Amino acid sequence: MDLIKQKKPEFEKAVDHLRSELSTLRTGRAQSALVENLLVDYYGVKTPLLQIAQITVPEPRSITIQPYDKSSLGAIEKAIQTSNLGINPGNEGSLIRLTIPPMNEERRKDLVKTVSQMSEKTRVAIRNIREDIWKEIQKSEKDGKISEDDRQSAKEELQKIVDEFNEEIKKITEAKEKEVLVI
Repeated sequence: MDLIKQKKPEFEKAVDHLRSELSTLRTGRAQSALVENLLVDYYGVKTPLLQIAQITVPEPRSITIQPYDKSSLGAIEKAIQTSNLGINPGNEGSLIRLTIPPMNEERRKDLVKTVSQMSEKTRVAIRNIREDIWKEIQKSEKDGKISEDDRQSAKEELQKIVDEFNEEIKKITEAKEKEVLVI
């Protein structure tokens, strides 16, 4: 049904949002995504770190940040300190080095709960999109635009798509939980 095909990007957008949210979670391994979108006060303008510095991961437990403009080192350092990353930046004159500390068991369990909460929010978003589509399908039937058989087949098609996206959410969540729990 055309309505379902038109709304499919909304499902994809919800899953993509989950992926981007999960990429910002700090696991025991260094990832540039941890700091890429960190907002730095750069000449009075809040600017994502990725736009003002080169971010590299030279080792599994460290991130280096080399600003294009060395005068912004202090602002970058301050942004990292005020963020909720829980990492102290090491200013080496021309670059900043972040050492990712290993996580304890309690922190890992908390992160798994956070991952579960994020995936549940995405499932709720998927259900809300499904409900909106279902209401439109029922309205189309009342208005005489589609038959009862069309409504039933649209319902089955809609549920099939929802199941596919829920399965994808489950896979993404399990992969992230496994990544968090690996020591």
